[in-house]
Amino acid sequence: MSCFGAEFWRRIRVLGLALVVGLAPAAAISQSDDEAETDVTGSADHPMIGRFAGSVITGYETRDFDEFRFLTGPGAKDAPGKDLEGRLTRIAYKAPAAASVAEVARAYQIALRDKGFQIDFACELEECGGPGFSRQIDVLPIPKMIVDGFNFRYVAARTTELPTTYASVLVSENNGRVFTQIDVLEPGSLQNKIVTAEEMATSLAEAGRIALYGVYFETGSADIIQGSGPTLEQMAALLRGSPELKVAIVGHTDYAGSFDYNMDLSQRRADSVATALVQDYGIDQNRLRPAGVGYLAPVATNTTAIGRSRNRRVELVAE
Repeated sequence: MSCFGAEFWRRIRVLGLALVVGLAPAAAISQSDDEAETDVTGSADHPMIGRFAGSVITGYETRDFDEFRFLTGPGAKDAPGKDLEGRLTRIAYKAPAAASVAEVARAYQIALRDKGFQIDFACELEECGGPGFSRQIDVLPIPKMIVDGFNFRYVAARTTELPTTYASVLVSENNGRVFTQIDVLEPGSLQNKIVTAEEMATSLAEAGRIALYGVYFETGSADIIQGSGPTLEQMAALLRGSPELKVAIVGHTDYAGSFDYNMDLSQRRADSVATALVQDYGIDQNRLRPAGVGYLAPVATNTTAIGRSRNRRVELVAE
């Protein structure tokens, strides 16, 4: 716990030493009040939490597996907490102009309790341990999320029923606008998602299709990222081992974002897989038919994180 009072921190801030966690001073990253404010493309509220009324989403990331530090007590550095891993959703919001840090933070506390969360820790500047506390939180980059180290509040909560879901809320203000970042961690182990060429061949012969979860993309992008190589290699091995086989490569998404957005994204992701097989593994492009169906063919509910992760996939369909 910081030995300085709230008045000390307020005076420091007035003297012009306000700290913004990020790469630029607060004044340099403010946006025009008359700028059109809409949710970033492909984003959505977390179904377990929602948003403060009138807010817009400024940043959005989801990862099927990541590490997360859940802070549960005060400290200028090395604050107590839990090291977790699982599916991580990170959403940043900008609140309407009339909102205050206190109002937004309190609204989230009430919403979390109403939705079955237990508040493990809630604090503001001094109670958190001072400006150093906010620097221990991994935040989205400016201008998606902006944190003033001398004006913030933090809430940590978890569900009381198993499986436990963890949520943290960081609320701060910059140039009269309140920014909020919500992190939601649904614990789980990283599963082996690599399907062998033999397993692919068996599924195609018996079911005519196979769902693959080992091809990874940047959030909201068709760029294939690190870790996808093993699955692409097995796809190439399947096609080399069956020279007469032709397949449709079908991209699937969850329902975050509009219909047109998901149709386009799923098509581009299917195109990226086909391109990788042709350029990196020497597969004849005439044997591949990339197609995107967006969220039109779910295999699970889109109302849970686990369901949405199952719906985001690439499928091979025998032609």
